[in-house]
Order: sequence, then structure tokens, then C-alpha cells
Amino acid sequence: DAVAAGAALAARYHGRLTLIQGRFSQMAELAAEAGAERVRGVALDLGVSSMQLDQPARGFSFTADGPLDMRMSQSGESAADVVNSRAQDDLADIIYQFGDERRSRAVARAIVRAREEAAIERTVRLAEIVAKAVGGSGRIHPATRTFQALRIYVNGEIDELRLGLRAAERLLAPQGWLAVVSFHSLEDREVKQFLSERAGPRPQGSRHRPPSDDNRPVTFQLPRRGATKPGADEIAANPRARSARLRVAQRTDVALPRGEVAA
Repeated sequence: DAVAAGAALAARYHGRLTLIQGRFSQMAELAAEAGAERVRGVALDLGVSSMQLDQPARGFSFTADGPLDMRMSQSGESAADVVNSRAQDDLADIIYQFGDERRSRAVARAIVRAREEAAIERTVRLAEIVAKAVGGSGRIHPATRTFQALRIYVNGEIDELRLGLRAAERLLAPQGWLAVVSFHSLEDREVKQFLSERAGPRPQGSRHRPPSDDNRPVTFQLPRRGATKPGADEIAANPRARSARLRVAQRTDVALPRGEVAA
């Protein structure tokens, strides 16, 4: 859908924009096929897009009823497949690990009970099940964390992010820039850890400990530590930006062995 929607823009700026469908992990190969062995910049905009959220038929949002889908690629296992087939303990683990939902076991029990009566196929029904299990009221809807967890799991987002960061490391030319925008702590933690590891040697932890023989190449420099957050004006203009976090890094001239990725 995004490639189709961008076709007019690509035509308007002929030769300046090439739209390629693929995963983060495939960026180096896809860029090479398009004639770019190295690039000067990589920007990763993580998570779900506004276009996907605003289309009930895609099943990402519980604000409007739609099929419980959540597949970014529109292929493979859907969120409905997951909630109707996984064991209770597996559901609890998914919801806790990818959604930071403290009541994940209560949510999983409620889902299993509900699906015994009828398969859970719609977004609003799942949201109602989760809301009753979690309880309470506040600024964030009770089903937010569960929906986030299912979306991340269905699309393998964390694994894809890890592979994508390593692909960018291979693809970037010396002095090239990496910019990553994340929208929740799970994503941001992965980016922060990756850049911290790539920007220098690991701390020894104790002056009594023997020096480390960690020879990991220093492949990135950090112009600043920490993430950049949106200001009040940006949040007012675009409320969905309120949770955005931007981290940037510049590629060093240290080369990785051909065919290898820093661990």
C-alpha cells in the first residue's frame, strides 16, 4: 500500500526517489540490487504507521472495529491466529515480553476463556476482553499494551530491528549517518544497547578485573548520548509524536570483515 501510494511522488521526482518493498534486514541486499553498495544515510522509522492505524481493515487499532489482523506485510500468521491458537502461558509470555503488561497472565486467562465460547476475530471484541481483565481507567486504554505486544510478535519487529541495525552498519559508508525513531521503550532499549556496544569498548566494571580482550570494532560515533524527544510545539501539531525518541550515530571508517557482522 505504501509503495502504491508513493508512486506519484516517485514519478514527480524522477530519479530522486526509488521505492522498494522489503524488510529492514534486507536493506543491504536491496540497496545493492538498486545500484547502491554504500549509502550516506539510513533512517529507520519504527513501528506501525498512521496509515495502518487509520485503516480499520488492517486491524491495528481498537478505536474502530475491524478484523484482528495486524500483519504489516499482509501475509503470514495474523493476530487472530495467535490469540486463538497459542497456549495460555505462551500468550502471557508474549503480552508481558512485548507489551510490558503487568497483568499479562490475567489477560491470557481471559482470552482463553473467551475463545472457548467463540473465536476472537475482531479488534473491538479483543479490546473489551482485555479491558475487563486489566480493569482501571486512565489516559492509556487498558488494551494498548496487549495490542502492541501482538503487533510486535506477529511482525517479528524486535528481531527485524536487531537485524536491520546490523544491516545498516554494513551498508553505511564512512561518515554516513544512522537515525532511528522509536515509539516505545522496548524499541528504544534495543537501539540504545546496539549503539552503546558499537561506540566503544565495554566497561570493565571493576578496576580489579583483568583488562578485557574484547576486540569488537568501533563502528559508530555518538554525537550525543541519550535520545532527542519532541518539543511541545511538535506534540501539539502531531499528538502521535509524543512518545517518539530519536537516536543518531555516525559511521566510522572501521570496516567489518566481508560477509561478517559484529556480534
